[in-house]
Amino acid sequence: MDASGDDRNPRGPRTRNRTRIRTGILLSTAAALAAATVPASASQPAPAPAPDPVVVDCFSQGQVRPDEYLLACGDGNNRLVDLRWNTWGPTTATATGTDMVNDCRPYCAAGRFRPYPVTVTLSDPQPWPDHPGTQRFATIRLLYTNTAPAPVPKDVTYKLVYDTPTPTPTPTPSP
Repeated sequence: MDASGDDRNPRGPRTRNRTRIRTGILLSTAAALAAATVPASASQPAPAPAPDPVVVDCFSQGQVRPDEYLLACGDGNNRLVDLRWNTWGPTTATATGTDMVNDCRPYCAAGRFRPYPVTVTLSDPQPWPDHPGTQRFATIRLLYTNTAPAPVPKDVTYKLVYDTPTPTPTPTPSP
């Protein structure tokens, strides 16, 4: 017992205050260290990746991995069907399918559609006017895996021009 008759430690309140101060300092230091170890990038979210490009159809609609794609917008005599997309990314897209081409014999209205197995590659993404943040593929390459419809070469590249009804074929140079 102390001289006051009180059995409490005379340094008790002071010791408790010191303990509280030390605990506060330790917690503040720990919080400062934790904040210093968090990378700066964690405080700001990463920008969302740009969406993959689209292929624009005859009706000016953006398509991603379409099952069919009309090549001859004006008369419908050339259509890619049964497209199975192997890839669809920011720079290219590839698929296999069938190019259904009207032989127009003796004339197109009386012609028959003939199937030609084909590998399709979309490339050359470009900004799509009036669609901010969206790219559209501007080139399509058709590689016929068997025979090609006459007079089309077996490997042909078209520019996907959106203001004219049919693309103009350009033979692809041999490697």
